[in-house]
Amino acid sequence: MAYTVAALYRFTTFADPAAIAADLRPVCADLGVCGTLILAGEGINGTVAGSAGAIDALIAHLRALPGCADMDVKYAQAHAAPFARMKVKIKPEIVTLGAGDLDPARAAGTHLDPADWNALIADPDTIVIDTRNAYEVACGTFERAIDPATRSFRDFPAWFDAFAADLKAQGRSPKIAMFCTGGIRCEKSTALVKARGFDDVYHLKGGILRYLEEMPEADSRWQGECYVFDERVTVGHGLKPGDYVTCRACGLPHPRDARHDCAGDESGVWPHRG
Repeated sequence: MAYTVAALYRFTTFADPAAIAADLRPVCADLGVCGTLILAGEGINGTVAGSAGAIDALIAHLRALPGCADMDVKYAQAHAAPFARMKVKIKPEIVTLGAGDLDPARAAGTHLDPADWNALIADPDTIVIDTRNAYEVACGTFERAIDPATRSFRDFPAWFDAFAADLKAQGRSPKIAMFCTGGIRCEKSTALVKARGFDDVYHLKGGILRYLEEMPEADSRWQGECYVFDERVTVGHGLKPGDYVTCRACGLPHPRDARHDCAGDESGVWPHRG
């Protein structure tokens, strides 16, 4: 394998994300890595690729940032460069929810490892929520998971508020299990759900990617493939490359050997990085 791919994030407090970004750009250039890193006052998020040595050096540099010693990193391999260039960006949020002040570093739900996750979602009284966008869910999801059918993560708060109103009208305060690709959207969305008054809130530690890496396929409750935001498009158990490709007209994933009808740029579909 020519490239090591590292997906990473950490909710922490950066007093000066612009200064950190200015330091990171030459480090990334010297190491010859590609991908995207996003920095904000709430932390760091990104996916990068390069030689094994370059990625090790970059991760060591990132772990030295304030509050990042225990940063979650998931690794995969790729035969070709999954990104065209390296970008280090500064944004208001490292994953955009637009729900006001939340503190995922301290107020997120309870992390569960894959085995405990299987036990939780097997309970029929547990509500399982896929926090990803509809085009991602279409590639694969956990059994019994609710699909909010969102076009963007920004749509999740409004969907959940309506869903929560129904639960409260029924007098229900159930266990809620939430998951996403790598864990970052779960950190933020479980903080939102707890802020809305729900206490038994859980999320899959390391997200779907960690689950597919560690859980034996024979014991898995995952169905389908997992969409990833790079040239691999989807991965399966063991993080093996999947069978999906990206439509060049509409930007959405579809099975490699299946008919895919779209109306190109005029179709009204949403950008798949929403």
